[in-house]
Amino acid sequence: MELGDVLRDRRKAAGRTIASVAVDAGLSVPYIANLENGRGNPTLAALDRLATALGARLDVRIDDEAPAPPPSAAAELLAASVRADKILAALSNGRSRATVRRDLITTLDALQSLLGHPPTPADLNRLLDLLQLSRLELG
Repeated sequence: MELGDVLRDRRKAAGRTIASVAVDAGLSVPYIANLENGRGNPTLAALDRLATALGARLDVRIDDEAPAPPPSAAAELLAASVRADKILAALSNGRSRATVRRDLITTLDALQSLLGHPPTPADLNRLLDLLQLSRLELG
């Protein structure tokens, strides 16, 4: 996930405007808009102020590059599902879409041991149905 997507998702999940985040971070609106659109080269100080304004923590590491794990069956299912994207937006409820996506992938991957096979598109749709129904009952 790109930095701009993370910033935008966090800001929107918090119900904030770029202007309100800019004021809290002491940065300009165009600067933040450019970062959200994948432009610009922010300093660590600016990223730290943005993270604080968004109620997050900046974590910067230099580490040996570990090989990327192969994508899970759940991640591939989610990437191919238009329905999942629509439901993820509805489920965000104050959390970033990336966080909800990660939690959904973790849940689907955990179901594999119960199912005895990798999750299928039908399994994903059943889980999405359950989440929608649970959300309606709580609302």
